[in-house]
Amino acid sequence: MVRADLVTLLGAQHPDLPTREIEAIVSAFFDTITARLVDGGRVEIRGFGCFSTRDRVARAARNPRTGERIEVDAKRLPHFVPGKDLRKRVADFVAVID
Repeated sequence: MVRADLVTLLGAQHPDLPTREIEAIVSAFFDTITARLVDGGRVEIRGFGCFSTRDRVARAARNPRTGERIEVDAKRLPHFVPGKDLRKRVADFVAVID
C-alpha cells in the first residue's frame, strides 16, 4: 500500500471528509513521526509497533562487483519493532492461509 492508497481507503471509510483534509491528516501523521525520529526520539503506537532509530558506526566494506575497499560513513537509520497485537494478527492470518 502506498500513501495514495491509504488516502483512498480513508476516504471510503469517511465519505464526509474532503480528500484534501484526509491528505493533510495523513501528511501530519507521517511528518510528526519523522520529526520525532529526526530528533532522536521514539514513537510508540500501542498494538501496532514502535518506531525508533539505530546508530551505525563507520566501517570498511567492499564493493561486491570490483572487490574495492570503500569506507561507509556512520549513519542513523530508522528501526521498527512490531507490537504484540500486530505480530499475532499477522501470524493468525498466515495460519489461516496454510
